[in-house]
Amino acid sequence: MKVLIVYYSMYGHVHKMVEAAAQGAGSVEDVEVIIRRVPETLPEEVLEKMGALESQKLQSHIPICTLDELADADAVIFGTPTRFGNMCAQMRQFLDATGQLWARGALVAKAGSVITSSNTQHGGQESTILSFHTTLLHHGMVIVGLPYTFKGQMIMDGISGCSPYGASTIAGGDGSRQPSENELEGAYFQGEHVARIAKKLKS
Repeated sequence: MKVLIVYYSMYGHVHKMVEAAAQGAGSVEDVEVIIRRVPETLPEEVLEKMGALESQKLQSHIPICTLDELADADAVIFGTPTRFGNMCAQMRQFLDATGQLWARGALVAKAGSVITSSNTQHGGQESTILSFHTTLLHHGMVIVGLPYTFKGQMIMDGISGCSPYGASTIAGGDGSRQPSENELEGAYFQGEHVARIAKKLKS
């Protein structure tokens, strides 16, 4: 069984979260995990001015996702940073090219899940995931979130992302904050949960 993880990460925060999700999915027996990026839409000179070029180069070994890979997967976990409460343009452009998959129902009944990152605690993490779900529902996917059996989303002793909609992290205004142990555990839990749900759907 294949769990595909498709993401975009400008500064590396989402990349770290989806790596944790991949470990979680891979912990389930007989599950193969594949990590892919969506194409970059910004020119190199713009990425350099934004201070994102180094992070992009560190991720350059990860192949770009193809539409066939989406169709072949049994479950797909998407990772995107927030952009004003929505997914990033790079992910939107990738999804807008999936019309052929929609026309033949290629993603119907597959598990779909979303992980995100924002600069601030109230920077649109939940709205990004919920608005992302609209596209997955149009494709007929079965939405999988992060259930409250992951107790880490109810902590009160520190700043943390994660909600019942999906795992998330907070990067900080300058991007210096890295995913916390609790946030990474949430992503791991979500990856494992998606894989288990996908196995049930496939059977």
